[in-house]
Amino acid sequence: MAGERRRRGGDGPRERPRERLRDRDPKLRQQQKTPRGSGRVRTVLVLTAAAAALALGLAAAVAEWNRWSEVSRLVTPHPAPPAVPPGSTGPLASPTYFWGTYRPHVYFGMKTRSPHAVVTGLMWLQHGGNLRHTSEQNNGVSRYGWLMHDGENFGVQEIRDEGLVLRTEFVKQPGGDHGGDWSWRVTVKMEGPAPLLSLFFYVATDGQGTLRPVLENGTRLAAVAGTAEELGDFTLTFLPPTGEGGEGHKYASYNFLAAGMPGLHRLTDLVRQSLRESSVFSPPGRPRRRYFGVSSTGGLPGETPRGQLLLHQVTLEPPAVLEVTLESGSAAGVRHGRLAGPALSAALAQHVATFERRFEDTFGLGARGVSLPQRRFAQAALSEMLGGIGFFHGHSLLRSEHREQAVPGIESMLFTAVPSRSCFPRGFLWDEGFHLLLLSRWDPALARDILAHWLDLLNADGWIPREQILGDEARARVPPEFVLQHSETANPPTLLLALERLLPDAPLPYLRRIFPRLRAWFEWLNRTQAGPEPFTFRWRGRDTDLERFLNPRTLSSGLDDYPRASHPSAEERHLDLRCWMALGARVLAALAERLGEPLAHYRDMAAALSDNDLLDRLHWAPELGTFADFGNHSAAVALRWHRAAPVPGRPPPAPQLRREVREAPRPQFVGALGYVSLFPLLLQLLRADSPRLPALLGSMRSEKQLWTPFGLRSLARDSPWYLRRNTEHDPPYWRGSIWVNINFLALRALHGYAQAAGPHRERAAELYRELRHNLVANVFQQYEATGFLWEHYRDSDGTGQGCHPFAGWSALVVLAMAEDY
Repeated sequence: MAGERRRRGGDGPRERPRERLRDRDPKLRQQQKTPRGSGRVRTVLVLTAAAAALALGLAAAVAEWNRWSEVSRLVTPHPAPPAVPPGSTGPLASPTYFWGTYRPHVYFGMKTRSPHAVVTGLMWLQHGGNLRHTSEQNNGVSRYGWLMHDGENFGVQEIRDEGLVLRTEFVKQPGGDHGGDWSWRVTVKMEGPAPLLSLFFYVATDGQGTLRPVLENGTRLAAVAGTAEELGDFTLTFLPPTGEGGEGHKYASYNFLAAGMPGLHRLTDLVRQSLRESSVFSPPGRPRRRYFGVSSTGGLPGETPRGQLLLHQVTLEPPAVLEVTLESGSAAGVRHGRLAGPALSAALAQHVATFERRFEDTFGLGARGVSLPQRRFAQAALSEMLGGIGFFHGHSLLRSEHREQAVPGIESMLFTAVPSRSCFPRGFLWDEGFHLLLLSRWDPALARDILAHWLDLLNADGWIPREQILGDEARARVPPEFVLQHSETANPPTLLLALERLLPDAPLPYLRRIFPRLRAWFEWLNRTQAGPEPFTFRWRGRDTDLERFLNPRTLSSGLDDYPRASHPSAEERHLDLRCWMALGARVLAALAERLGEPLAHYRDMAAALSDNDLLDRLHWAPELGTFADFGNHSAAVALRWHRAAPVPGRPPPAPQLRREVREAPRPQFVGALGYVSLFPLLLQLLRADSPRLPALLGSMRSEKQLWTPFGLRSLARDSPWYLRRNTEHDPPYWRGSIWVNINFLALRALHGYAQAAGPHRERAAELYRELRHNLVANVFQQYEATGFLWEHYRDSDGTGQGCHPFAGWSALVVLAMAEDY
């Protein structure tokens, strides 16, 4: 029996009740078309779908985790020890630099290097005119700027405003534990009829500190008694005005304002809103006149105060002299009288003499036979840069390339020079390297301090945002489209250009502090800006709206609208970035060697990026006869007017300039001869005997290409993009104008090639002499005519263009005058 059961079981399945029923029921017989075991298939499918959903969920979770992790790193400080030692900017560690004119966006003001500083400043109003406070372009102020400023202890500035001449001077005096004392002198004169003039001296807090008014006769704010965490107790005294020369009291009317401060960025609005034409100026024996005087209003409606403002308004008829003194409570025991009147005059005279001696010792222009007017110009160029150093505190607004939502960045402090007090009163990464070339000659310790502040902006990935917009005051001056900083966007590492100059004399402890941060920054550049082939590099962050731009901009390169490949792609090779990386590797190798750190990686990279044969293979364009970018490119592009289709019931749409591509792009070298083409020469990567040097020197000297009587133009005159608009609203920028920073690099390189043994030595020397004369003569001539250094200069006649004053890299003309490279 047992064997029979085994045999039956082995022959096939036994008949089941459901199978017998199916044989009798037609509907169930129809279901026999479904394969047997389909239930198991359905189960497997369900399980597979569940597994897939789980996998997708896990993938989504991983992607979200990666996005979160990236954002987290974006706003996490770099773990290396800070380059600026904690406490080193405070009043005890750095009393010389604690107080300063660190508010470059105002015509005259001072603050401390503190996160929530007490700020002081000046406004003025010619009655019948406009209230002046923040330095603005094209507002009727015909010229202004520092004539002398040593960056530490004193400064002299002249401002001309519709016949009014204001001379602002300050002197600092050391002593005590809180940065010492300082004094201001403001001298006012009129060229022509003297209208009624009001001067507004103010002191304000922003988050910490208290102020108490000290009134005289109930109407005149004679002084402010204040206290703050980093200032201790202090007294700000407003001395009565005197006549020209500081003799005899001057009749004046007084108003004062005490108000809550919603933020320093609203200071001008607060004062303007408080003005009422109800005050009366009534000098003895003279007609009475009404004028606008401040009156307490309780602050701006609907805004919560976070600080205090006390303002002293003095209304008078020029000429007059006014003085303000700040006396630190902790300096009382070492103070030898108030720094005012004759004592202030004597201190100013001493500082002027010291400044002039130091300037000559540093740059030697007098010994070179430079004329006195040109020496005064050079002093003003340096002084305007020193007077444009600012101290900023706050958060940048950042966006990751993988996340649309913006996030506030690391709470940061930045001590930096600014490109322009009117247009760009904030920190710019690639500008600062050029600034430091000049500052390192005047004050190496100051330059090292600024460089360290920039390196402390590194996040966990090693990225430094290229534009630093820290604090409400800085953000109020920036168009909204430029506020966001994108995490994939780099900037030329010009800080390393400055470090190369600072390196021989920099103290080893300083170099050890900055080395980990420099290494992290350079590795970030090397990783994130890598190109399609080994030893190639590509700027990220090019514009993506191809129909809008004649040539999509590359803001990250610093050269903005300089023509690149017409169709951005991952296959681009950018020549200038490759040269910057070669410079960076060279400097890091030298730094590592000085510190006894491993240097093979940087030395090998510098050798590869300086290899002239490899440079030829990747970037020499035989058909163009020059070095060039490579990418997906078409030269047959143009902007054409287009009008969108009308929508019924709506006004006809305005026409727009849109790009048309008449010939499809293809991988090729970009025929845009200009500054980018010169980079192997500018950064002196070409050997002195390079067969490519004659072509570059020829392009530099060709008037059909880059040569002008005023300096080298940025794009060849025979280029199809020369002086072409990039959009309907964007005029040409780096498409023909003369820029001092690149001309300085050209002078520096030509000077080097003129001294190196090689077949092109004499040609380089000849070009150097001509170019130096042309550049210096034109920048000086434009300063004499306008009172300003300019952002760039027109190639047709040398006229200053763009922002002014622009004492950022345009002040490099001082080093060119001194032939100090």
